[in-house]
Amino acid sequence: MGHREDLLEGAKRCLVEKGYARTTARDIVAASGANLASIGYHYGSKDALMRQAVIASSEEWGTGMVALAPADREASAEDADPLARFAATWDTVLHRIATEREFIAAQVEVLGLLPRDEGLREAIGEVLPEGGEGLVAIFEGVPDTEVGATAARIVGPFYQALLTGLMVQSLVRPDAMSTGADLAEAVRRVTKGEVLGPDGQERGAARAEDGA
Repeated sequence: MGHREDLLEGAKRCLVEKGYARTTARDIVAASGANLASIGYHYGSKDALMRQAVIASSEEWGTGMVALAPADREASAEDADPLARFAATWDTVLHRIATEREFIAAQVEVLGLLPRDEGLREAIGEVLPEGGEGLVAIFEGVPDTEVGATAARIVGPFYQALLTGLMVQSLVRPDAMSTGADLAEAVRRVTKGEVLGPDGQERGAARAEDGA
C-alpha cells in the first residue's frame, strides 16, 4: 500500500481504538507508519482523513454484513417469508453489534458529534442514501441494482433508524437486547394493530373479548 492507503488504515484503527474526537494526527502517524506531512498532502487535514475513515469503516461493516447474512437472503421475495427473512437477517446484525462493541462505540460517538461538526455531517449525509439502499438490498435479499428509488427513499431510512437505535441500546443495555424474532413480532403487532392499548390490554385481545 502507498501512504494514502496506509493513512486511511491507520485512521480506521485509531477510530476504533481511541475514538473519533480523541485521535490526533500523531496517533494516525504512529498507527500507519506514514509521516505528518503526508496527511496534508493526501487528505488536506486530519479531520478530512478521519471523516473518510468513518465512511470507509461503515462501508466495510456493511459489506461484512452481506457476507454473513443468512442463506434465506438468496431466496427470492416470492419464495421467502418476509418476516422470517427479516428476523434471520436481524439476528445476524445483532450478533455483529454484540461482538464488535468498539466499532459500535465509535459509530455512536460520531453520531453525537454531528450537530457540532458541519464537515462530518455533510460527509455522512452524502453517503447516507446509498447506505440505506444497501440495507434494503441486504434485508430484502436482492442485489443493490434491484432496489428501486422509492424503496430506497422510504424503506432505507427505516432500516437505518432501527440499526442506529439498536447500536445505542447495545451500549446502554447490552443484556436486554431484542432478538430478530422480537423485532419481527413487533412489526407484526404494529401492522396488525395488536399493540398494547391504554388499559394495558392488547388491542386484538380486547376486541376478541368485546365480541365474545
